[in-house]
Amino acid sequence: MRFDITFQILGEPASKANSRKIVKFGNRMASIKSDKARRYWKSAEEQLPRGIVPTKKDVCVEMVIYYSTRRPDLDESLILDIMQGYIYENDRQVKQKKIYWQLDRDQPRSVIRVYELEELSFPDNLKMDS
Repeated sequence: MRFDITFQILGEPASKANSRKIVKFGNRMASIKSDKARRYWKSAEEQLPRGIVPTKKDVCVEMVIYYSTRRPDLDESLILDIMQGYIYENDRQVKQKKIYWQLDRDQPRSVIRVYELEELSFPDNLKMDS
């Protein structure tokens, strides 16, 4: 049976690129996830489907991220990290992504489908001769 799961995570993800803050540990400076990113991570982790054996196969991830404003850049990277160990073993298994941006001011969320890739395919218009 092929691995194929669809689920939803409520809330607006933080952009991984913009979700760091600098803090001081004693005499050392470090970069950690922002408060928004840590809150989202905790909430999203609690919403992930349970009882799934993470797949070891290569996967395709299809995702629609509904943002509450037009401001955020489309950035799925934090969500891909959160799914490690729950949906797949490592995000290096993601060999194809189809990510879409949508606006929903009242209910920001992400609708996610992860399925096993039988073979990696490319659109004809992106194939180039060597």
